[in-house]
Amino acid sequence: MSRRGWALFLAMSVIWGIPYLLIKVAVDEVSPVVVVFARCVVGAALLLPWTIAKGQLRPALRHWKPLLAFTVLEMTGPWLLLSYAEQTLSSSLTGLLVAAVPFVAALAGRLAGEEERFTPVRIAGMCLGVVGIVALLGLDVDGAQLLPILAVALVVVGYATAPLVVSRKLPEVPGVAASSIALFVTAVVYAPFALPRAGQVVDASGEAAVSLAALGVVCTAVALALFFALIREVGPQRALVITFVNPAVAVLLGVWLLGEPFTLGIAVGLPLVLAGCALATRRTPVRTRPSELADVDSAVP
Repeated sequence: MSRRGWALFLAMSVIWGIPYLLIKVAVDEVSPVVVVFARCVVGAALLLPWTIAKGQLRPALRHWKPLLAFTVLEMTGPWLLLSYAEQTLSSSLTGLLVAAVPFVAALAGRLAGEEERFTPVRIAGMCLGVVGIVALLGLDVDGAQLLPILAVALVVVGYATAPLVVSRKLPEVPGVAASSIALFVTAVVYAPFALPRAGQVVDASGEAAVSLAALGVVCTAVALALFFALIREVGPQRALVITFVNPAVAVLLGVWLLGEPFTLGIAVGLPLVLAGCALATRRTPVRTRPSELADVDSAVP
């Protein structure tokens, strides 16, 4: 990847590793549906005025069909399904299931006719990343039921295909404009469920309120704008390798800020995750063959 690609990749790996910590703080006092609604409202409140001021709202809405598809696949559907699934599934099993996103994205890209080739090295890197996640989080299958697992499977499909919609159907729509519309629509969908519980936010402690604000500003508004830039810089398949690093960041933050123990699993899993990411994001070499017309043909690097 380019330097810009690596900078965006590392930024997204950290930013989307933070929500695990913030949500853990917030849900002690606020229900999950209110947490999702609050981060959508904050994110939309920041991004939508910017979109309108830049005159990007109307041009973006011309692509309303793929925008709606992206919204359902990336936000509205997954966030609701995850809230349902994590009522019974352990966080470790959920994290492991979500780690299947890059594999599903590779399959979806192949079916969609993407030119990006998946080499044995990159596949090995993704497998190594999964092993690292198992070492980091463990594997707790207690309470695993079919419907919650199917819900997470749908989440994986959504997360894997949403970036494809961005790269193939929304190349002309600015990331901020697309994100602001998606957040607004998701907030409207969640409003009937969250507004009756809005008093929870008023009664929340300062720590929970700060967590909600950070979720909306950093982990939603800023993160989505960067995510669009990452997809367009490195492609949808490489962009989704961040799903390996996010749990590692979350675990390290738990050790650093919450005093959670630094275990042997962390010591073993973190290097495996980083090595897997390095391999899974390697640039695919372009095969070239000498041509008899080399003096007139132009080589494309």
